[in-house]
Amino acid sequence: MTFLEPVEGELRLEGMPLAEIARRFGTPCYVYSRAAIEAAFRDFDEGLGALDHLVCYAVKASSNLAILDVLARLGAGFDIVSGGELARVLAAGGRADRVIFSGVGKTEAEMRLALEAGIKCFNVESEPELERLESVAAALGRRAPVALRINPDVDARTHPYISTGMAGNKFGIPHARARGAYQHAARLPHLEVVGIGCHIGSQILETAPLDEALERVLELATALAADGISLRHIDVGGGLGIRYRDEEAPDIRAYCARLAARLAGRREQVLLEPGRAIAGAAGLLLTRVEYLKLDKAKRFAVVDASMSELLRPALYESWHPIVPVGTGAARESARYDVVGPVCESSDVHGLDRELAVAPGDLLAILAAGAYGMAMSSNYNSRPRPCEVLVDRGAALEVRARETPESLFALERRLPTR
Repeated sequence: MTFLEPVEGELRLEGMPLAEIARRFGTPCYVYSRAAIEAAFRDFDEGLGALDHLVCYAVKASSNLAILDVLARLGAGFDIVSGGELARVLAAGGRADRVIFSGVGKTEAEMRLALEAGIKCFNVESEPELERLESVAAALGRRAPVALRINPDVDARTHPYISTGMAGNKFGIPHARARGAYQHAARLPHLEVVGIGCHIGSQILETAPLDEALERVLELATALAADGISLRHIDVGGGLGIRYRDEEAPDIRAYCARLAARLAGRREQVLLEPGRAIAGAAGLLLTRVEYLKLDKAKRFAVVDASMSELLRPALYESWHPIVPVGTGAARESARYDVVGPVCESSDVHGLDRELAVAPGDLLAILAAGAYGMAMSSNYNSRPRPCEVLVDRGAALEVRARETPESLFALERRLPTR
């Protein structure tokens, strides 16, 4: 996170002391940098240069209204995977005609909402989905704009849980069946074929698989043109990774420049679906040390943030940097497992971390802007944390902390007899 730096012995985000944010809003607390979000978006948008394009932010990465608002103001499109995400985009000022709707399990109700809103395109992921969308569009007296998400059977070389482009994954239509699926879609009277796309996974660090997938998509686009099916856009997906530990993240502007050069001269608009690459490094989770347990076989730093707030380490065994917010008094450093209070042994943020800490100290878990708050839960009846956006030196609470009462506000006790 380039907008995070130590100043006079304390970490500051865009010049705002993280300790001040903790004092005002409490911990645990998600904190985001508006400047970092904008800079990451511009890497894609400006990197594609004069190529006709639309950068569609993957809302599932981090869906706070303020983040979506920032991106909408920059002219972003949005990649959604649920009706709830569509509602968020519209509430944040996003344009429906810049929304693409992905996902393998779209319901009839979600399809109706999206058609009535006037979205740009449905990324259809199966032949049965084509039939359902045809039926829903017919009932509304509309034509639904569709692209088929092609599964190119390309290994993204990432974690198996976030690989989506191989034959064994649930996503997309197999490349071998795609041409026939397009011909069928073109015959359905309430569907309008407008594009083609693929998305092979997330946290992709090598761009060669993306290049391979693109070539398979372009090969198919050429075959479709021979069938008389013309396309308005080519969706190359997203999934580019960020640096968590010692990875070498792709150079976004260099990748986009190569993409623009490869697609120069084509008539189709080019769509991208970055999520993590825009939000990931822009956010952190602020947490406080509650206890040090030194009487075990290992040393534990117990913090007030848990796997309910940040699931990725428990789910993927992922690694996040964990750093002290302030230098504090001179202390000896030691190696700790940084753990949360939830009653699961998997509630671990980091193993064997070298830290000089004491109870009451603040820690920042970095690179937590993507799939952090978006995957949070109320396990152990824990209220979810507040979210704060730092904007030009001001810290704005963009989501209030939940209360215990809010967790069961929709529940009902049994009636008395």
